[in-house]
Amino acid sequence: MPLKADLDAIDWKILRELQNDGRMTNVELSNRVGISAPPCLRRVRRLEEAGIIRGYRALLNAPALGMDVVAFCLIGLHHQADAELKTFAERTRGWPIVRDAWMVSGESDFLLHCVASDLGTFQTFVIEELASAPNVDTVRTALTIRRVKDEGLVAFPT
Repeated sequence: MPLKADLDAIDWKILRELQNDGRMTNVELSNRVGISAPPCLRRVRRLEEAGIIRGYRALLNAPALGMDVVAFCLIGLHHQADAELKTFAERTRGWPIVRDAWMVSGESDFLLHCVASDLGTFQTFVIEELASAPNVDTVRTALTIRRVKDEGLVAFPT
């Protein structure tokens, strides 16, 4: 698959470093990637303006905040017309328990990443909100046991 952006080796280094630590200063970043601070800042701004860097976030420790249940839900819809898919996608935005949502191919139509404070809260969401939502045909859930890998979303060329 061809790249959708014109990136050189320095750009890739910048992206790798920022994905690992988005809070570092521009001076630290420039030192790590081997260029001076002003061109480094210009490159970061160019990557932001191009939409390659979408934003910056703090990664929170959900269990430390009392959010102990992480689950994935596979959702099958009765009808997959474009309007129906868009309607369900929009509905996911109103469910705080749903932290990420993807439209997928295969036996299911959507994959939802859910985080809840406890099993009862998650079960109530599944039964009262998710399974009873218009056009929902099937809901399959998978409760997680433990996270075994937590990398950034993008793997970098070696």
